[in-house]
Amino acid sequence: MPETSPLPTVVSCSDFRSAHLAVGLNPTRPAFSAFAVDSLGGGKVEDNAVLSLPADPVHVRLEKAGEGIYHYCPLFETSSTAPLWTVECAGKEIVLRSHYAPLPPTPPGLWPDTGFCLTFRQKACHATLLGWMPPGEQKMNVPCVLHLPDRGSMRITGSVPGLQLGYDACRYVQPPLVRYVHIIFPAATAQQPAVEYRLETALIYPELPGIENDPRFDTFRRNYLNTFQVLPRRQMLGTNASSDICPFTLYMFAEAGANRVKLADGLYTADLVRMTAERYLSGVKGYGQIGYEHATGKYQFADVDPSLILGCGTYIHSTQDWDWARRQYPAVRALCEQMLATDSTGNGLIKYGTTGNYNDRPTTKQRPANWWDDINFGHEDAYSNALAYRALVSWGDVAEKLNQADDVVWLRQAAAKLKVAYHTDFLNPETGIFAGWKSLDGALHDYWFLFLNSIAIAYGVVDGPLANDIMDRCLKKLDEVGFRNFRLGLPGNLVPIRRGDYILHDDPNENPKIYGVPLREDGTDGFPYYENGSASMRYALFTLKALYRLGRVDDARRILYPMLEGYAAGEYQGFDRNGISNDWRNWEGQACGYEGFAVGNYLPLLAVVDDWKAR
Repeated sequence: MPETSPLPTVVSCSDFRSAHLAVGLNPTRPAFSAFAVDSLGGGKVEDNAVLSLPADPVHVRLEKAGEGIYHYCPLFETSSTAPLWTVECAGKEIVLRSHYAPLPPTPPGLWPDTGFCLTFRQKACHATLLGWMPPGEQKMNVPCVLHLPDRGSMRITGSVPGLQLGYDACRYVQPPLVRYVHIIFPAATAQQPAVEYRLETALIYPELPGIENDPRFDTFRRNYLNTFQVLPRRQMLGTNASSDICPFTLYMFAEAGANRVKLADGLYTADLVRMTAERYLSGVKGYGQIGYEHATGKYQFADVDPSLILGCGTYIHSTQDWDWARRQYPAVRALCEQMLATDSTGNGLIKYGTTGNYNDRPTTKQRPANWWDDINFGHEDAYSNALAYRALVSWGDVAEKLNQADDVVWLRQAAAKLKVAYHTDFLNPETGIFAGWKSLDGALHDYWFLFLNSIAIAYGVVDGPLANDIMDRCLKKLDEVGFRNFRLGLPGNLVPIRRGDYILHDDPNENPKIYGVPLREDGTDGFPYYENGSASMRYALFTLKALYRLGRVDDARRILYPMLEGYAAGEYQGFDRNGISNDWRNWEGQACGYEGFAVGNYLPLLAVVDDWKAR
């Protein structure tokens, strides 16, 4: 496995330690200097990812008042006998209590710290707050959850209604700054002279009877929430707290939120999906859409509309939130019209604006059709069309429930037409599986895309004997090419992508082992790196879902169980000693990614639900 840099320990600087958590306190300001969590209670609290800075100017002193009890007292004279902040730690919880005290005037440009701060070095821990954020505000409503991937969760509640935490995250920083996630617990005020926050370690996951008795699934119980990261500057779900928002992943979040896991009183994972969907439906732009700050070219990605439609449909069906469905119906129906209007030939398949022709290579200024934005998906994209089929079926069911009879006929006819065309256009007689795309010149581009054929099966584009035959071929090909280390995840494609079908970067002589951009025509020098065949957990969920859907439980477990071992070891986030991210790896386990943490790597944890149902 790839080497990773060890994290600094908190043993020498922790003021409190238990089997569930370790806490250190900053002596110069109300803030944590160390913070580690093990929701499983196994005592794995040695790592400290806190960014701790001294106050300037200092206006408090830290005093120990008892076992696990600490006071932050003012340095200046005050008539109040109460400390500004009290911290109480015991077992599985931390209590922060703030008492209001008027502070003396400060010189211009300086202000004393009054809120209690918790700041993480994001490269060491991709912490996130999970809860409801008002649009346009970097404030997280309480109650909420603080989740530390591969460590565990803390449920945060407050003593009075209406409390909000300050929440920020940033990755575009210059030295001496570092990437950070910053949380502020606001202090008491003259209007609210006493405030209490309670942080309690928790295991938050779908309830599956008896799963706590099988240690193989401990990582599922601790890391289920790894699939969710709320971006404070967007107030939406995204890749990680400081990364991009991507509308073409809404359907994935909806898959994860469909289990409707309770985060706190009145707050569920599905609420995070609804919050995100509402932002997109109100006009917020994300990566892959025209108008987003990171431009992707002249065309909106072909998978954006299908993902938004399917994400909304999955949310509605899983929550039965029909009032929300009625309110959002016109906006989602408009997306259905927009999606189907791209079918310029009338054959039933949605289209993308690039040709997809060989040697019409995508660039950083004109990306291809979908999430796999280094591969020349164009014109008729099989991945986007698989999502479109599922989206039409899902929204057709919503239309039926809402008594939109004409729309039911329209949507179901469109789905049926698409399904027929999918088989006609994309099934490659030479390989017996679905090709990635059909270019404008009529050529099929088939690189044994495992993820694509899996989605087609999981989402019902193909059924019966043909579905099993395709899966047989894919598993046989996996074995033939020698990929057997499922602890790494799964490759997106099983054979090299040729040079004319892979992105052209600004440097024509870029090392192929960085992002898989080949110099050879056959693409072998870029394989298996990054999107040119490297392994990751992204999209592995759909291979597992396809296998469970086909009743092939043993095949699914042969892949899933090694993945669970990797999850337990925390192998899918962070950076190696060369600063390369572990979210993609070649078949020998060498890192070849860049994000550091990506929620898509944790989607296969959802397959545990399917596995448990199959028992």
